[in-house]
Amino acid sequence: MISMDIALGLFSLFQTGLGVLGNSFLLGLYAITFFLGPRVRSIDLLLTHLALVNDVVLLFKGIPHTMATLGLTNFLDDVGCKLVFYFHKVARDLSLCTTCLLSSFQAMTLSPRSSRWAKLKARVPKCIVPLFLSCWAFCLLKNCMIVLYMKGPMENKNITGGQDFTYCAAVFPVSLGSAITILIVSLPDILCIGIMVGTSGYTVFVLYRHHQRVQYIHGNNLTTSDSTETRATRTILLLVFLFVSFYSLNSILILCIRYVPSYWVIHISAFLASCFPACSSFVLIVRDSHVYKYFLALW
Repeated sequence: MISMDIALGLFSLFQTGLGVLGNSFLLGLYAITFFLGPRVRSIDLLLTHLALVNDVVLLFKGIPHTMATLGLTNFLDDVGCKLVFYFHKVARDLSLCTTCLLSSFQAMTLSPRSSRWAKLKARVPKCIVPLFLSCWAFCLLKNCMIVLYMKGPMENKNITGGQDFTYCAAVFPVSLGSAITILIVSLPDILCIGIMVGTSGYTVFVLYRHHQRVQYIHGNNLTTSDSTETRATRTILLLVFLFVSFYSLNSILILCIRYVPSYWVIHISAFLASCFPACSSFVLIVRDSHVYKYFLALW
């Protein structure tokens, strides 16, 4: 069991380190291009914010979990657990909001001029910063209840009705009111997931219709290269798909931890919680042609 803990700890450390490296590379690249590089797109602000909050998710989730897996389970006290889980939840919700904004922004960008969304295209760049501030304020207020439920590891002994996260514990009062409160707090997350699914479906429909028109104009025998906008759209769709998949699976496992505590469920849940923050930066680095342009422009 000791060797298994070490293996899991090293894997968590590798996942966290690789993800922080990728997100930090994007943050540095976008920061330099803001001052020295070519003209920055409005969507780059969203991608920069996504890389920033993903770094925070990895730091406040991956590092404590790695330390706990390697045997350091009592390195946080009651206040430390509250702060670590609070900032992790805030960053996780901000990642959700940013991915939702990315999906909506790209759907507006691809929408035909005759659609209702076309009127919003010119206004969107001016609304990005206010949307960021609104998301930060909402997420900071939404997760205030964490300070009431999170407890230090030393307080996890002989506690019923709680969730064990190895290095911290969450104690939820068993009552109808608390269940309703948790449901109400989860509604914004469900709404964002619904918006992402809806806008992604609309985007796929627009791309499919565009592909059919191109085939009709040029004929089936002529292959046309994808435009930059199409490649960027497919990248955003891939990010949305990854986020929804990992977020849904992790949410299911969090419920399992509460009702059926398991050593492996805790570690798999932590792995899934860090998957999107760790891999999203590399999806952008590999698939987004603008990253290559920015990199080449700097050199």
